[in-house]
Amino acid sequence: MPQHRLRCSRLRHARVRLAVLAVSTALLGAAATASAPAVTPTPARASAPAAAPASVPVAQPPQAVLGDPYVETSLLFGTAHADGSPPVTDRQFRRFVDEFVTPRFPEGLTVQQGQGQYRDAHGAIERERSYELILWYPLSRKGPSGRKIEEIRSAYTQRFGQESVARADHPISVDF
Repeated sequence: MPQHRLRCSRLRHARVRLAVLAVSTALLGAAATASAPAVTPTPARASAPAAAPASVPVAQPPQAVLGDPYVETSLLFGTAHADGSPPVTDRQFRRFVDEFVTPRFPEGLTVQQGQGQYRDAHGAIERERSYELILWYPLSRKGPSGRKIEEIRSAYTQRFGQESVARADHPISVDF
């Protein structure tokens, strides 16, 4: 085979291979784009850096919140006594919850044990075993529930000789 024909044949094969490679690349790119998440383009600003490639997902607006408006109240109960007497026991605390909290919030509650720390009225750092009581109630019942919670705080401080019971309220959305 003359050399000129050999070069043309090799060149033709090279072009065919190059065309096949280009088509394959295009098809693979199309498949990757088709399986990528949808992207909403954002208009570029004059002062903004160059736009991100189209394959980078753009943050979507948050979904509608499920549930109803509720209030979450956390109460923090210490167990140490200022007079140095033995701390409130698990059994005593459980009895307090059963007798005083559950009748006011029969729909449900959560109790978690923890280790607390606070500065007392005399400036000393106190460390003690503690309990967190978590209550959820509809926002529409915030007033009556708030009064019941204050009754619980007052009863615990009186019954167990505590300086205070900490309270934290947070708006939440609840769906059962």
